Amino acid sequence: MKLESNEELEKELKIIEKWEKDQKGLWFWERIGRLPFKLLDKVTPDFIQKKLGVMIDEIGNYIQTGGQYLTKESNILNQLQAKNPELNVATIEDVSKLPLNIMDSVSQEIKNSGSKLATVQGATTGIGGIFTLAIDIPLLLGMSIKTLQEIAISYGYNPRDRQERIFIVKCLQFTTSDVVGKKALLKELSNMHLPESKREIASELQGWREVVYTYRDQFGWKKLLQMVPVAGIIFGAFTNRSMIADMADTGIMLYKKRRILERMQEPVAKN
Repeated sequence: MKLESNEELEKELKIIEKWEKDQKGLWFWERIGRLPFKLLDKVTPDFIQKKLGVMIDEIGNYIQTGGQYLTKESNILNQLQAKNPELNVATIEDVSKLPLNIMDSVSQEIKNSGSKLATVQGATTGIGGIFTLAIDIPLLLGMSIKTLQEIAISYGYNPRDRQERIFIVKCLQFTTSDVVGKKALLKELSNMHLPESKREIASELQGWREVVYTYRDQFGWKKLLQMVPVAGIIFGAFTNRSMIADMADTGIMLYKKRRILERMQEPVAKN
């Protein structure tokens, strides 16, 4: 089976680098969208604060053991196999030998299905306004982690590996960070393909609690609208769909970049 040439890999890498450059700025809506929950932190209902505390513990458990968030790899392997019947795709190691276009195709399907599910979930939890917001946040977090794990598998990386779970949490942080945070995280994530970076990334994970609180902040004005019963249906659907789509884009670009860089470093040239 023919894989990409070095020229083709270079072209794909330039596309990813352009995307990375675009991520270093926040559009106006995101800038104002971060204000409300930071201002309203002291008046956030106790039951939501407690739910956020539970989420912090759950992310810690996910990093250490995978916990309840570990996804089954068989479904993604079956999707990849269906697009590549001439090869046996039985393990995640087999996935690393597939062409990028097959990896991209399955990843886009994951993004689309996740976005549709998030739309329904956001509309459903938007019905009850503030009373269902406590349900919405952990559901969206779980959906984000599941989506990123499936994208990891589609590019040949195993989320059962603790190092990959750290990478996934970093992707969560990247998607919800401000400009300064994105710049720092992009440097960390871009160096993940280097063996010596593994110890550094693990030691820098002490700020992972920010994931939960940036989730809350990111909702901003959009989630304030979701607190209004009925009106929250529309805005809940839109914001959840957008968030999962953005999360998936981050996973696709950064995992694809790792696969490209590793492939370019392989000793046998692709022709």
